[in-house]
Amino acid sequence: MAPGVATNGHTAYGEALVDRVLQEAKVEKNAVAKLSPEHDHVLKAFRLLIADLCQQFNGGHPGGAIGMAAIGIALWKYAMHYAPHTPDYFNRDRFVLSNGHTCLFQYSFLHLTGYKAMTLDQLKSYHSAREDSFAPGHPEIEHEGIEVTTGPLGQGIANAVGLAIASKHLGATYNRPGYDVVDNHTWCMIGDACLQEGVGLEAISLAGHLKLNNLTVIYDNNQITCDGSVDLTNSEDVNAKMTACGWDVIDIEDGCFDVEGLVNALNKSKTSTEKPTFINVRTVIGVGSAVAGTAVAHGAALGKDDIAKMKAAYGFNPDEHFVITDQVKQFFAECPSRGEKLVQQWNELVEKYSQAHPDLAAEFKARVRGELPEHWEDLIPKEFPDKLTATRASSGLVFNPIAQAINNFMVGTADLSPSVNMIWKGKEDFQHPDRKTTCGINGTYRGRYIHYGVREHVMAAVSNGLAAFAPNTIIPVTSSFFIFYLYAAPAVRMGALQHLQIIHAATHDSIGMGEDGPTHQPIELAALYRAMPNLLYIRPADSEETAGAWIAAIEAKNTPTIISTSRHALPQLAPKTRRDGVAKGAYVIEEVEGADVTLVGVGAELSFAVDVAAALHERGIRARVVSFPCQRLFERQDIAYKRDTLKRHQGIPSVVIEPYAPQGWERYADAAFSVKTFGKSLPGKAAYKWFGFETMAMTEKVVQYLSDKKEGKYLLGDFVEL
Repeated sequence: MAPGVATNGHTAYGEALVDRVLQEAKVEKNAVAKLSPEHDHVLKAFRLLIADLCQQFNGGHPGGAIGMAAIGIALWKYAMHYAPHTPDYFNRDRFVLSNGHTCLFQYSFLHLTGYKAMTLDQLKSYHSAREDSFAPGHPEIEHEGIEVTTGPLGQGIANAVGLAIASKHLGATYNRPGYDVVDNHTWCMIGDACLQEGVGLEAISLAGHLKLNNLTVIYDNNQITCDGSVDLTNSEDVNAKMTACGWDVIDIEDGCFDVEGLVNALNKSKTSTEKPTFINVRTVIGVGSAVAGTAVAHGAALGKDDIAKMKAAYGFNPDEHFVITDQVKQFFAECPSRGEKLVQQWNELVEKYSQAHPDLAAEFKARVRGELPEHWEDLIPKEFPDKLTATRASSGLVFNPIAQAINNFMVGTADLSPSVNMIWKGKEDFQHPDRKTTCGINGTYRGRYIHYGVREHVMAAVSNGLAAFAPNTIIPVTSSFFIFYLYAAPAVRMGALQHLQIIHAATHDSIGMGEDGPTHQPIELAALYRAMPNLLYIRPADSEETAGAWIAAIEAKNTPTIISTSRHALPQLAPKTRRDGVAKGAYVIEEVEGADVTLVGVGAELSFAVDVAAALHERGIRARVVSFPCQRLFERQDIAYKRDTLKRHQGIPSVVIEPYAPQGWERYADAAFSVKTFGKSLPGKAAYKWFGFETMAMTEKVVQYLSDKKEGKYLLGDFVEL
């Protein structure tokens, strides 16, 4: 029988609900009759709980959560392996709510199944003004039982692909016959909108290619988005699309009521041998309400009168709210003990594994704890060749020995392996072991080098999932041209928001990258990433500073990092440059008594600052030079260090040299050589010349600036663009 719908004929309202819901769900009445009385009661209570939670503060998203109720019962009661009282149990199944606006769906099941933090009082904090709420408007990773933060649609399904890759890789690396210490499944709920976002489609394509049979996507197919019905914008055959992308497809016609069919589908998905599974579940948004099947049910409370009528039709008291009956509590009562049994069995398995494979088990346990091998920093060269070197090449010199020796790192590229220098000797690709490519680049699930294809957005979003699998167990490294991290920006932001450790190796980071022109020259992008909270954006100047950038990134356990490097070759400035200086964000590389000006060089342009300083000295102007690879690291230093580095408090003006938009440098400089237009398609040196980045031209402008300032043309606090 239909959950939450009175079928005893006692009220005309109840009969009308039954008829409308059945018509919308396109099922027959006899199909509804298959629902057990136990499931019927739990579904009624769940849907009314959702309605009350939204009505309490007259907001939220009730419709999707109400329509997905039967899916939730099938998952949390029957199909999913988890431990409510040990929520971080390593081998638990991972659940991702990609359609994160339906967060009450997840929060309510967390409460019902026994997660200790999600008390009824906390559940009722949804959409409240409580600052200690564990029920925010979208799932957030910080809260017990939440694997990843979702909200921007399509991110969650991409995260789920990352979680599934992590499980596949760890299992292939550490499992041995009779000891499957990592064999969990990843479940992902999506809605219609996740299938419209490009990143979701990128993720679907990649997962099918990789044959991630440990991934199940459950599609809440209610055919409603904010503006109206899905056929307003989409008319493709979703099942055919998924099949073409390499997925098994299972249809559930009666997703509002057919708990048994859903359980069978979920269990069947776990038996897939070489494909991820897509379960297309037809539901009715806001089923049982007066606005069922319409966009109105999506993002607004249902209203007191409608909820009262629903309660009467369902056989509940309209004057009672947030009712969780003893029958509902009993239905989920076994979930905590069942979970603790899973934890005990896994701990016993790991203990036996440790006896059978002690060395491998020791490494596995260190990975579970998120530990790197001791003395990893010793793998970085102490010195570098004293020759012109692009910092993208320096990145390879620094990091490839680490990636080769330490299994924690999984490295990927968006189809730019020849350009980003992230391939180490003996690297193995992450691929399904049976796939044989035309180009001959093959691999296994043990591989730690991921070819993402031309999919920058999903590369970053999947990496968030890899990092979220367990803290620091896998440290993902992505790589592409810096300009294409504009494509990846939404996922980079989500990694920063979740305090995940991901390292993004961004090359070709200035106008010096040359002939590809303004489409590829990232004039404005540094300002975005310097402004983004909890992100380190580091521009190293040479190999020594590149070593410092990687050290800072690897030590940043709760922060993603972008290491921004040059395509063009740069002079080596050590011993003036220092890797430990990078950790300070900025540091003095040339000091002079009685300085007239401080030149601030950034990344690939630090050598310009050194050359201009030398030219100024010939003109009798004393210039000190500061390297400034990372604003955020500099902001972490105490005020005395910052003052001593820039010396602006002594009245010494500072001039920054960087061919990017100048926004942000007003905090640290009085004048700037910057770029306020898009780039120019010229060879690198010619592009620098075009924009005025030449030693003599800049020297003359600094001389004129100092003269103008002395004459009072510029006052304290003015920021001059030179």
